[in-house]
Amino acid sequence: MSNRLAALLASWFPKKDSCQWALASIIETQRSSYRKSGAMMLINSLGKSYGLLSGGCLEADLIRQAQKCWQRNTSITVSYDMMDDSDIAWQLGIGCGGLVKVIVQPINQDNNYLDLLTLKSQLDNRNACFYHIDTFNAQAGSRINNQVLSKADNSLESLIAIKPAPALVIFGGGVDTQPLVKIAHTLGWFICLIDCRTSYARAAYFKDADLVINQDYASLAQSLLLPKADAIVIMHHNVSLDAHALQLVKSQENLTGASYLGLLGPQHRTEQVLEKAQLNSTDLPNKLANPIGFDLGGDLPESIALAIMSQAHACIEQASGKSLGYFPSQLSNSIKQVVNHAG
Repeated sequence: MSNRLAALLASWFPKKDSCQWALASIIETQRSSYRKSGAMMLINSLGKSYGLLSGGCLEADLIRQAQKCWQRNTSITVSYDMMDDSDIAWQLGIGCGGLVKVIVQPINQDNNYLDLLTLKSQLDNRNACFYHIDTFNAQAGSRINNQVLSKADNSLESLIAIKPAPALVIFGGGVDTQPLVKIAHTLGWFICLIDCRTSYARAAYFKDADLVINQDYASLAQSLLLPKADAIVIMHHNVSLDAHALQLVKSQENLTGASYLGLLGPQHRTEQVLEKAQLNSTDLPNKLANPIGFDLGGDLPESIALAIMSQAHACIEQASGKSLGYFPSQLSNSIKQVVNHAG
């Protein structure tokens, strides 16, 4: 299951009154930590948890803290500090070396379910919003008043910007699209698959897609079906259909704002597609990734899908896509010592 908040709330909602629940949220981090402020997980009295606040180090203790939370019917704030060798973090074996402060809050009808019903509704409708975690009343022992807000309020602490999962729109429902859909589903993205050919993009073969559209592309120019795209991938293996898709990307409002636009195939083929579409690359609303994807090697559909999704993910997260580095080897350290000694 995806660790995205929408997926966690979907698991919680049908069982919200069948047992006790708690919301655990990171409200402060210092130095290195697995996840940052705003990360959340849900815990129930059956011993199940949904989501991660660490790489598995904190979760068992947070379940224990949730039990205290239910017994006292109040919030609990707990800090895990790897810099303090007397802290429980050392016993838990946390390896990040930082401080993580977590607030655990009971979820029940008396506190309006921490306004998680509103939050779920916003995410289900793919709306961005802000979630205020009421740490003040939690510490005072008063009624907790978490709230969903439509805009930021700088006077509030522990205000978390909530975004819906990225929406991936794929044009072309061939066999090699299947691993792309599977990877996007694992990431928790919203997936819209489009193909005007009736024998392609069949829902039976793309069960992980959230929306499958089999329509002529001209009819989609003003369609309300298309989601507001964050990433668009065009992969028909057909020059004419690729050209129609690019025309649609240029004209359809919900597609023009995508952060990522990629077209499968070599650049000499893309020149044919642009000519067929009567477009220049500068006419498109975003830079065209072509050849598509990062250079990861491999020619299997799964490898190509990974390369595409890696590039799209980096683009949406505004990351460089570069290697984070390598730990110095003993050999390189020895060379440094020789150089330093010689100097």
